[in-house]
Amino acid sequence: MPDYSIQRRLAAEILGVGESRIWISPDPEHEEEISQAVTRNDVRRLIVRGLIKVKPEKGNSHTRWLDRKRARSEGKRRGHGRRKGALDARVDSRERWIATIRKIRRTLKWLRDRGVLDRRLYRKLYRKAKGGAFKSTSDLRRYIAEIGVLKGGGSG
Repeated sequence: MPDYSIQRRLAAEILGVGESRIWISPDPEHEEEISQAVTRNDVRRLIVRGLIKVKPEKGNSHTRWLDRKRARSEGKRRGHGRRKGALDARVDSRERWIATIRKIRRTLKWLRDRGVLDRRLYRKLYRKAKGGAFKSTSDLRRYIAEIGVLKGGGSG
C-alpha cells in the first residue's frame, strides 16, 4: 500500500480531526490519483468524491460502566482484592466515628424511653460511649447485659 502520509495530514487539517480518523479508499483503481494529490485543493476534491472520509468517533461503552456500577451497589466487586489504600483512605475515620456514635446514642435514647435504663445509668453509658468504650451498638448491648440491666429487652 502506498504512503499517503501527506494526503492524510492535509485531510486531517481540512476536516478538523486527528490523522487516525482519516479513511482513505483502499481501491487500487484510485491509488495513483490519491498519490498525485499534494495540494489542499486536490485533497478537497478527493473528499468531495468520497475517496477520503472521516471515520466515526470511537467511544467507551457506557453500558458496561453502568453494569459495574449496579454490581457495586449490590456489594459485588468490593472484596479485599479490589481495595487499594488503608481503611482511613476509603472511609474517613472521623465520619466512621460520627456514624457509630450516632447509632449508639440513638440506641441509648431508645432504651431510656422504653424504661430499660434510668436517668443515671443512661448518663453513665452516654459518657462511656463518648469516651469510646463501645465499638458498636451490639457491644453496648453486650455491656448492658453483663451489668445485668437488660433482660433480653427489644432491639433498636
